[in-house]
Amino acid sequence: MNRWLRATGLACVATAMTMMTAGCGGSDSAGGTASAPGNKQVLMDPSSDEMTQRAPATFEAHFETTKGTFVIEVERKLSPRGADRFYNLVRQGFYNGNRFFRVLPNFVVQWGMNGDPELTKIWYNASIQDDPVQTSNVKGTITFAKQNSPNTRTTQLFINLADNTNLDGMAFAPFGRVVQGMEIVEAINAEYGQTASQQKIGEQGNAYLEQNFPNMDYIVEATIE
Repeated sequence: MNRWLRATGLACVATAMTMMTAGCGGSDSAGGTASAPGNKQVLMDPSSDEMTQRAPATFEAHFETTKGTFVIEVERKLSPRGADRFYNLVRQGFYNGNRFFRVLPNFVVQWGMNGDPELTKIWYNASIQDDPVQTSNVKGTITFAKQNSPNTRTTQLFINLADNTNLDGMAFAPFGRVVQGMEIVEAINAEYGQTASQQKIGEQGNAYLEQNFPNMDYIVEATIE
């Protein structure tokens, strides 16, 4: 794996047995409660009709978090496969309870590993093909993370906290942007940086994060509007 990707946190780290995806459960100091994935039965089959629906040409996704709410506007034409995957994951509640497990100020905030290790295992190999990069990774855009090889996007996402145009030539294709609440995104707790182990998240889910990173912000609920 590319050393630069490991350092920046955009690679989806894996072991022979694991690599994982999003989070559920827990309560926050502000009084919110994280939702469990909305439809686990559907989420257990990445290839089902329900999980492979075509996204609308444009749509908004609302993310209620422990820091507040931000809104992402998606344009499917920018990255059709990425937009479709995002649409179905949000629609079925996959991102509910996800921790923001990697937050690097002036670079990215990353999430997309499931607090349920069973779901993480199911989605590890559910990759989609790359899309051509049609718009730059400027501040506020949202992009799928991937391994340092083609066609490895699964469930992990990042929002650019700065103009990261150097990512454009590395097949990171943005599919939308934050249109409301960028101040919320920038306020997500960065005290843990990138110290959380993706391997352990995959193996233990949110139990590992709650025990070792109790102040980590997370998604209470994500919905399509």
